[in-house]
Amino acid sequence: MKLLITGGTGFVGRHLVPRLVERSHELVMLTRDPLSARKGLSYPIAFFPWPGYEADPPREALDGIDGVIHLAGEPLVASRWNAGVKQRILDSRVLGTRSLMRAIKSQSQPAPKFVISASAVGYYGSRGETVLTEESSPGTDFLAQVCRQWEGAVIGNLPEGSRPVVIRTGMVLGEGGGALARLRPIYRAGLGGPLGNGRQWMSWIHVSDLVSLILHALETPSLLGAVNAVAPNPVQNREFNRTLGRVLHRPAWLPVPAPVLRLTLGEMASVLLASQRVHPKKALGSGFQFRFPQLGDALADLLHPQ
Repeated sequence: MKLLITGGTGFVGRHLVPRLVERSHELVMLTRDPLSARKGLSYPIAFFPWPGYEADPPREALDGIDGVIHLAGEPLVASRWNAGVKQRILDSRVLGTRSLMRAIKSQSQPAPKFVISASAVGYYGSRGETVLTEESSPGTDFLAQVCRQWEGAVIGNLPEGSRPVVIRTGMVLGEGGGALARLRPIYRAGLGGPLGNGRQWMSWIHVSDLVSLILHALETPSLLGAVNAVAPNPVQNREFNRTLGRVLHRPAWLPVPAPVLRLTLGEMASVLLASQRVHPKKALGSGFQFRFPQLGDALADLLHPQ
């Protein structure tokens, strides 16, 4: 199939693109900097410039596409948010998605068979001990509102005849980026530990399983709507820290009190303290099998690969 992909140079995209090429898909990538994106690639991809929500993508990039995988969005970093940062987070997801969908709908050719778009478990807000499935109601905080509008920009602007899949991703564990890139040096220095009281639930996924789930969604016509992209065994923050410390052979005893996080990071601290006990009901029900359902095995694979 001829697939249009955005965010292909990001953390998840860098793992996904080679798997798509292995399956002999023809790839068209929208990116801010095509020259940089081409560097180091040993396989052919058609690159087209797209500045995101600031302009619609070039029409020639959309010619003859069979499907869309939309991963682009401003990354979330552990720093204090201000009004400008929050607006970029919102606009890059909502306005960028609307721009992409508008361009696709304006084409006179047949609509793509599917549109797979990224979202996040932030959709649910902080819900304590509640087990959350795709049918659970959304939260009310900033990120929950972003995710609702982000998903609405797909569903509300979907070309007629296209199958929508919205991937609600948890914390992605993988080499070359994501949470581990930030946590590993802290733990290697012996400074790791729980955040707040450590009882908040963390929903996570190995990047290899996330990529496999995206491919599964691409190849499973019966799968549509929201899909929780999390391993079936979430853990509390204190368990996550103990497991990471054990795998790295480092102590994980130094807690970071919630007031310190809020003083340092402001509103962003609520993301780190949020409790989201998410279950991948649709993925499991559709026959998807996780290669890394347990946190210890996932971390061992990433930090001590054979």
